[in-house]
Amino acid sequence: MKLKSLAVVLCLLIGSQLAKAQVKVADLVKEWERSKAYTKEYLDAMPESGYALKPTPEMRSFAEQVLHLSDANYGFASAATGAKSPFGQGELEKTSDKSKANVTKLVLASYDFVIDNIKKMPEAQLDEQVKLFGSFDMTKRLALAKAFEHQAHHRGQTTVYLRLAGVKPPQEKLF
Repeated sequence: MKLKSLAVVLCLLIGSQLAKAQVKVADLVKEWERSKAYTKEYLDAMPESGYALKPTPEMRSFAEQVLHLSDANYGFASAATGAKSPFGQGELEKTSDKSKANVTKLVLASYDFVIDNIKKMPEAQLDEQVKLFGSFDMTKRLALAKAFEHQAHHRGQTTVYLRLAGVKPPQEKLF
């Protein structure tokens, strides 16, 4: 009977540890690198003329949409890693040079900022608490997950822009 109880306790302990298993720094870096490459495919697919495309007058242009994504990459990563962002919140979206070359450079640099700063984080730091945007309490790991969700959301929105420009969107890149 004692052996059976011990086996149950061990199973519960092992199960609870597996439930606590979290994405590691190396996994985060790999996912952000994949996402950067996927976003680059979107940037490359849109012709220069499409960077000014707005599906409706009140919507962001393609360039503004991906620059918004970049602003958030900096903001989320700065909050989660403690690294100082080289840009103020919303600054990139307001840039006057919305050419394909400049936007591509700015967007990819925002991914590099995220990736480089995640690489510098010790594993244990991912579970430290942070107050995101002065309002939301969460772990740094969750803040990075929110950042990932945000960039994927806005990149996904640009699929419509590509279709309106007569361009076939890049093939999905889940892995």
